[in-house]
Amino acid sequence: MLICVAGLVLFCGCEAGTRYQVLSFFFDGVPAPEDQSSLSKGAGTDANNPAGRPEQHASKHGPYAAKLCAACHDPNTNALLLPKDKLCLKCHDLQTGRKQHGPVASGSCLVCHDPHRASNEHLLVAPAREFCMFCHDPKEIYAREAHRGITTSCTVCHNPHGSDNDYFLR
Repeated sequence: MLICVAGLVLFCGCEAGTRYQVLSFFFDGVPAPEDQSSLSKGAGTDANNPAGRPEQHASKHGPYAAKLCAACHDPNTNALLLPKDKLCLKCHDLQTGRKQHGPVASGSCLVCHDPHRASNEHLLVAPAREFCMFCHDPKEIYAREAHRGITTSCTVCHNPHGSDNDYFLR
């Protein structure tokens, strides 16, 4: 099979490892192939883990885990079936309330979530407590009386997608 990417013709009748090398050269986020021995050990190899060390993933996206890539990607081109801001909503129904968190309102699910697998629950790209502080100033947040001494995740009190309440309180 031939695939044309940005004017380049790729030969994709090759084995999975070679196909992965070619596709990952052109695209970020290409899932690494996993051979049977690594699957039985729960380990995979990819650009971030070339030695194939065992990886711990707290969560995997259902279609990715089931190797149903065609749920999100065109099987011939690997292009997304819908624009990123609409793709997640094809399957996920977000109950946000009348106030939506900025990334949700803009359809930027991938700011917070990895679409394939993550070491954190809910496919978060970082632990929830750390993650919120990428955008929200910790000095300002922890200076508030309501947050002093808090050691739990922000999402215990706040809905990260949205809410009818101020400050996205649950």
